[in-house]
Amino acid sequence: MKYKLTRRETVDDSHLPNHLHPLIKQLLARRGVAADDCEQELSRLLRPETMLGLDVAARLLADAALASKRMLIVGDFDADGATSTSVCLLALKMLGIQGADFLIPNRFDYGYGLSVPLVALAVEKGAEVLITVDNGISSIDGVAAAKAAGMQVVITDHHLPGQVLPDADAIVNPNQHGCPFASKSIAGVGVAFYLMLALRAELRNRGWFEKLGIKEPNLAVLVDIVALGTVADVVSLDANNRILVDAGLKRVRAGRCRPGITALLEVAKRNPARAVAADFGFAVGPRLNAAGRLDEMSLGVETLLCDDIVYARRMAAELDGLNQERRELETGMQAEALKSLERLQLEESQLPWGIALYQDDWHQGVIGILASRIKDRYHRPVIAFAEASDTEVKGSARSIKGLHMRDLLELISSRHPGLIPKFGGHAMAAGLSLAKSDVGKFQTVFDETVRELLAPELLTGEILSDGELPIEYLTLEAANLIRASGPWGQGFEEPLFDGHFRLLQQRLVGEKHLKMLVETECGRLMLDAIAFNVDLKAWPDASVRHVQLAYRLDVNEFRGNQSLQLLVEQIEAK
Repeated sequence: MKYKLTRRETVDDSHLPNHLHPLIKQLLARRGVAADDCEQELSRLLRPETMLGLDVAARLLADAALASKRMLIVGDFDADGATSTSVCLLALKMLGIQGADFLIPNRFDYGYGLSVPLVALAVEKGAEVLITVDNGISSIDGVAAAKAAGMQVVITDHHLPGQVLPDADAIVNPNQHGCPFASKSIAGVGVAFYLMLALRAELRNRGWFEKLGIKEPNLAVLVDIVALGTVADVVSLDANNRILVDAGLKRVRAGRCRPGITALLEVAKRNPARAVAADFGFAVGPRLNAAGRLDEMSLGVETLLCDDIVYARRMAAELDGLNQERRELETGMQAEALKSLERLQLEESQLPWGIALYQDDWHQGVIGILASRIKDRYHRPVIAFAEASDTEVKGSARSIKGLHMRDLLELISSRHPGLIPKFGGHAMAAGLSLAKSDVGKFQTVFDETVRELLAPELLTGEILSDGELPIEYLTLEAANLIRASGPWGQGFEEPLFDGHFRLLQQRLVGEKHLKMLVETECGRLMLDAIAFNVDLKAWPDASVRHVQLAYRLDVNEFRGNQSLQLLVEQIEAK
């Protein structure tokens, strides 16, 4: 699908510090950066006391520590859940709290969150205090079961709450009603990190460290894990999240990060000394997620907890193998989905506005990625379903700008009682369950509801460009300057430019990537360029001599040498 190219307007950047390069000043100003946001020190993080429920949770955990109660971290089976779990376990150990354990549900046996069967496992483990991370805000029955079993429950989450909250002893979620914490897009790992900071302060006030005879720990050493989970969960990089991610990346580049993160970067052939947020998002995160998608996320947690680089490399290699298996599954599922949609187009001459896909042999652990790929290709809201049992299917939803997915599912649920037994999530991503017999009805209702709520013009995808880059900025120096001005990511998009070029050479590499040599229209400069996953029906095309490219400046590293490369997001023959 060709996306509409829209150029960002030039804005006033006089409020930003003069020491910034003029190019960087303008790029940051276009993304709404205030003068204060240019400083990304950890001391500028939002204060913990503004997070509703954090003080209650910290006091409860401090009481539990003094009473030597057994704490159990209940995580989620994605990268945010794994990093949240790891941050809590490492922090509790650093704080001198012994015996904490963790439990992450296998998605195929227990599903998402603190379920009633999972509480039974917690009872077997002898847990007295449950701490949910990256889940729990919708676990009404699970919390009730835990309370009935005599356990205390602390919920930490960032997902949108429903109308009814669980009856937990403490709830920490910046998205709950009445919470003044300014960063509503903080990831689950960020919330868990804040809880550990608050617990440290509470223990300090009680003289805990003096009693144990230990030095108060510096929990900032955990920000590499916090940064990984924040980027991998694709939350918006607002000012607070950028501080966390920047601090974590600095630890990685300095060689002071967890051995597991180093090993995952190595197995993905990324240089830790030059790590950027995209390395977390496209290299480390997927390998960590592969454990929860195809096997047990406990492998991912153990990799992050590991202190020995040799063992960490062994586990990273196992995660890499799972990720390769995940890719193969996803490729096959995507091909089947595209064939199905192409047939639909031929018969009806148009796609549904809301695409809901189901095939009984699809893998439950990969449907989220599948939904994302189909959404990107057709720029429509997509839900992919896989069989969960003989009578139930589970779906993973991805939305586009202008359509709040969780609100849409809530509307469908209210209009069609019983159609969606369970659902939850965010504006852009959600999960749900259906009776297998209701898939056909849901597909119709989903498409109809999307047509009702979504403006037609939003079905056309849009690429936001920072405009044409002057030739003097088409340099390796400019690429490195942009790279150093991040972290870039969701909601704080890496600068993208557009322009016309002469196409001098073109060839396929890796079967589906287009490697090019282009020249500026003025003929003064030749540049390497690459476009990944091109439409093989259109490219390569020897008849094309001129192209319009939407591209990012990329630093290509090969055998220790750096060179400038245009990373092409969209190519159009001119």
